[in-house]
Amino acid sequence: MNLPPIPLPSICRSSSFWLVAFLIWGLVLWFLSDGPMPDLKGPEFPGIDKVFHFGYYFGGAGLLSAAFFLRAPSDPNWATLALFVTLILSAVGVLDEWHQSWTPERSGNDAGDWLADTCGALAGTIVFRRLHRVLT
Repeated sequence: MNLPPIPLPSICRSSSFWLVAFLIWGLVLWFLSDGPMPDLKGPEFPGIDKVFHFGYYFGGAGLLSAAFFLRAPSDPNWATLALFVTLILSAVGVLDEWHQSWTPERSGNDAGDWLADTCGALAGTIVFRRLHRVLT
């Protein structure tokens, strides 16, 4: 299935735009990890925090994938891009877990959270590969 082209502002075709968006993503992550867990109202679902981790890193992978893709859009090496993005975000996940271990009212160093981060990053990169034509 081919998606129809979506007219995007020209700034969205810049690698720098997506890199800045990724850096903002990282700052928001740091801010979210620097305080107590938000008290979510509603029914409790076991493992819902893993879903949040997966989703947040899925989004971060899309941003970073776009930044790397736009550096060489005519000849992307998808395997290298996916590996690089996944490794970077996996390292960010480790740093985030370590950061949370020093934050009052937070627990850190949760291997399940880190695994959800890494899986979200890989999935985000794979989905970006299917949708990358939107940027070209």
